[in-house]
Amino acid sequence: MKKIIAIAAALTALLCTGCSSEPTEPAAEFKPNIAPQQAQMKNICELAAFDCYYHNVAKYYEKDAEGALFWKKDRRFWIEYSGIVTIGIDVSKADFTVSGDSVKITLPPAEVQSCRVDPETLTTDAFIIDTESAAVEAAHQTAAFNEAQANMEKAASEDTVLLENARSRAKQLLEGYVNNVGEIVGVDYKIQWVFPDKPQNTVSTEG
Repeated sequence: MKKIIAIAAALTALLCTGCSSEPTEPAAEFKPNIAPQQAQMKNICELAAFDCYYHNVAKYYEKDAEGALFWKKDRRFWIEYSGIVTIGIDVSKADFTVSGDSVKITLPPAEVQSCRVDPETLTTDAFIIDTESAAVEAAHQTAAFNEAQANMEKAASEDTVLLENARSRAKQLLEGYVNNVGEIVGVDYKIQWVFPDKPQNTVSTEG
């Protein structure tokens, strides 16, 4: 009987001790230990590139290309097609630095990255040869194409509005990425933008 009483007393003391102890602290909220990654920001810059379509005309004219004396013929033809110009940021000229809650991004001007023909527009109707023209060979067509492509690339590279829109697109995507990382880890990143082609007083800092 005394053993039963002793065991009951011990259990009661143990239960009372558990009731009177301090409540356990809740586990701290888990926050991933990540930060904006340079490699990811470079990928975003590359993905920000976009294509622009231009209606282009390749013209060719060569005076007195064939014949002799009064039977000479000029070589004249043109080719209408769509050209595709890719505009984007040269990542090798960009720079990304992350230090604490500060992200410094150097973003160069956008530029023409490639210039090519949309093959779907090169139908038989796209080739127009003057009825009085001398014979047109593949070499003549290639020469006309090369000149037209050079003119199209020059026009795109001088389109300041288009180039600035391309940089703004990259800037928005980068800003969205940094802010999304900040929301995940609970850090209010400050972004400092540097535009090498503009005066230093245009460098801006955004939250």
